[in-house]
Amino acid sequence: MLSKEKKKKLIEDFKKHPGDTGSACVQIALMTERINQLSEEHFKKNPKDHGSKRGLLGIVSKRRQLLTYLKKNDYKVYSELIEKLNIRK
Repeated sequence: MLSKEKKKKLIEDFKKHPGDTGSACVQIALMTERINQLSEEHFKKNPKDHGSKRGLLGIVSKRRQLLTYLKKNDYKVYSELIEKLNIRK
């Protein structure tokens, strides 16, 4: 789980305007952090946790949908975001 401080920092870094907590950029950043946390820490300790693997695939799928939306509507923001988060295309 993401800590409150980490979540606040991510929202501050990726928000488009004051009070923005749900834009595509913010959601993608939060999902990316959650994916990294699960894949780097959790699955090393718990390799047989298939329920979490299924959840991880759902998060990855939702992030992919948001990235596709962002790519169609604002390619410049999309390219900056994937570079900032170090996501492959």
